[in-house]
Amino acid sequence: MSLFETNIFFNEEAYNKLKNYLLNEVYPIENTFILVDHCTYIHCLPILLSHINLLERSNVIKIKSGEKEKNIYTCIKIWKDMENLKANRNSLMINLGGGVITDIGGFVASVFKRGVRFINIPTTLLGMVDASIGGKTGVNLESIKNEIGSFNPPEFLIIDPIFLKTLPEKELISGMAEMFKHGLIADKNFWIDMKNNKNNKWDDLIYQSILIKNKIVEKDPKEKGLRKILNFGHTIGHALESYFMDSKKKILHGIAIAMGMVYESWISHKINGLSIEDYQEIKSILSGMYPLKKISDSEMDQIFSIMEHDKKNEMNKIQFSLLKEIGICSYNCQVPYSLIKESFLQRN
Repeated sequence: MSLFETNIFFNEEAYNKLKNYLLNEVYPIENTFILVDHCTYIHCLPILLSHINLLERSNVIKIKSGEKEKNIYTCIKIWKDMENLKANRNSLMINLGGGVITDIGGFVASVFKRGVRFINIPTTLLGMVDASIGGKTGVNLESIKNEIGSFNPPEFLIIDPIFLKTLPEKELISGMAEMFKHGLIADKNFWIDMKNNKNNKWDDLIYQSILIKNKIVEKDPKEKGLRKILNFGHTIGHALESYFMDSKKKILHGIAIAMGMVYESWISHKINGLSIEDYQEIKSILSGMYPLKKISDSEMDQIFSIMEHDKKNEMNKIQFSLLKEIGICSYNCQVPYSLIKESFLQRN
């Protein structure tokens, strides 16, 4: 099955697909809702509207920007807005934004009146290559990432790299972490391409990155086996992101995941056969772009406590996805706390 048969469309082809979809006579759309945050309302909605006139038939629902808004209370606000605007089962939700918007918008749509159709238009690099792909929707439960959610794929995705021009550099660097991950877990040649990308030639790299994730998701949509390799770097990375979410040392998702990949690469070297040369290469590339934070002993204990709530855990055991070599990854690997703590010391 090709990438385009899985309903991911690029550039002008995508907007033509959206125009035709809105005119669907078999499953007519009665009204459309465009979910945006403060940033995408200002910077991205005008781009979308320049391609297709949606205002006459659409309602714009705006929420605040940021990971803190990814909670059930924001969902309630959106549901109330939809109810007041007379949304029904024949409505369409268009999620225009980064991972927070596509995660929360997909979740809102998946349960409102037991499900309305939705389309994702990711506007960040992270959203394009990761968050909007694969049908995962959800919100955080206080500081626990993505604890509440569902598997519910969008009707299709629109990928338009023009939105990347609206982003600050730190957001691009954050998104690149997930692209590096795709190479590390499944495609050594793509890892090499990412290492050598000095000119930020995004279109081809974005396409390759999406293709890697999409192939994995197609084989295991509900994360019963192979799809778990996409969690490489995330067991520690999500815990770091959650721990720092409410502090002055808050870190972006991609930076937390990059740190997690360095630490989990060390663990991979210790117990899963990753060579010291591969580990040192991974550490050199990632720590050069994503400086590793110093973690104190007390912080380690709190971060470990967060890991105990990870969704991948089974039988009260923390489950990791670990590298065997660059391009090959294992899943359901159990790691003792002593080794997790040791990994945090590998900063130098």
